[in-house]
Parts: sequence; structure tokens; C-alpha cells
Amino acid sequence: MNGARRDRLPAVRLGYNCPMCGRFYFTAGVDEVRRGFPQLVLPAELPARYNVAPGQRVAVITNTEPATLQFFRWGLVPSWAKDTVIGSRMINARSETIAEKPAFRAALKARRCLILANGFFEWALPPQAHTPYRISLRDGALFVLAGLWEVWHPGDGDPLHTCTIITTAANDLMAPFHHRMPVILPPDDNAAWLAPNPQPAEHLTALLRQYPAEAMLAVPVSSLVNNARVNLPEVLEPQGENAGTQTLPLPM
Repeated sequence: MNGARRDRLPAVRLGYNCPMCGRFYFTAGVDEVRRGFPQLVLPAELPARYNVAPGQRVAVITNTEPATLQFFRWGLVPSWAKDTVIGSRMINARSETIAEKPAFRAALKARRCLILANGFFEWALPPQAHTPYRISLRDGALFVLAGLWEVWHPGDGDPLHTCTIITTAANDLMAPFHHRMPVILPPDDNAAWLAPNPQPAEHLTALLRQYPAEAMLAVPVSSLVNNARVNLPEVLEPQGENAGTQTLPLPM
């Protein structure tokens, strides 16, 4: 398989057809990332990514090279895969089953990563007409998603590094959107997730918890996000009356 085929992006347009978690954004600059991760070797610039979609490169910190920011393709391709097509179905991994699933269990033991983000997107269910929302921490700070990574070796050409985002059951903020949410790791858990040696599965899965709903914010945004080719700051602009503080009502 040639390099062009390996890096071909999936056709992703309508965000509300994406699985959880199927779109996010990473807008932190070098200075903000360095404040959170002073040990990292960083590029001179980090272009803002307002609408990251599956198949694109995402910023990761791995357990094998925790001092270097790397960029892996989103959509995990197991080392044993015959080709890369499987990656489009492996953008997420359920925390409850990663220790048993053949596609994830080896990576859980030895290939874990942090995926950097400032927020992610989800689409409200009818009757709210699939309104897109950006989900972030209340203070808008950089955070990390728990992930797994793999290396796939083609018959010829360079190895392909890929990753997946781990999900867990939705908290109260996320429940009106979806029954799942990505695992946001608190800073105190980063070191444990990136432990350099193989770890017992039960120690790792204990870290994969819901993030507190009260520490998160959901704000309606432009339908521009529905097109994964749009990478503009306008994607994040609040929409509607009092949109700067508006959140989706929590379920009763």
C-alpha cells in the first residue's frame, strides 16, 4: 500500500453523524502547553486546530517518549492489521472493555498516551435540531484525554503511528448529548497513565473515570463545525442569546 493511501483522510462532514468522541479542538499555543508540561520538547509554533477530525494528526505525549510532543494519526491501526482501513472504526475505545479487546489490550499494557485538547464537540439531539456545542473546562484551560497508540508497519515505507481516544459513561453534563464521553484525565493522574513500564490493567482502568460535570461547560456554536474541512476560529464562536454563558440544561 502506498503512502498516499495510508494517509488518506476519511470523508467526515456532518458532525452529528460522528461517534463519541468524534471531533475536538486544540488551540493552545507553545507558551500554554509549556506551562502545563514544562518537560516537553516543543516545536517553535503550534498552529491552532479549531476542528480536529478523525484521520488527522493530533498532538500526543506517549509513555515511551514523555519529554517530546509528537503527532499521531487519529484512528488506531493495530500492528496486526492487514491495512489501515480499520483505523476509521477505531477512533474511540471503551474503557470498560479495552483490557479484553484484541485491538486495544496490548496497547493498554505498553502504549498509552495523553492527547492534548482545549475542548471537544457534541451535537444536541432533537428537538434541538442537532445544534453543535463545544464542551470545555469552565476555565477554558488546556486538558488531556486518555489515549492508546500503536505502530503499523507497511510492506514498504515508513511506520504509521496512530492513536485512539478512550471513552467512559457520560456525566450529567454530557448525558443529554450522548451516553458516552471522552476520558479527561486530571493532572494528578497523568504520571500514572504514562508510567514507562507495562502496568496491571486494573491499575490503569481505575484511572478512567468521569470528569466532574460541575467543572465543565457546554456552549452552542456555529454549524461551521459540521464541515471537518473548516478550520477557522469562527467555529468556536458562541451562538444564540446569552450564548457566552448558555449551557444545555441538565437532566432532571
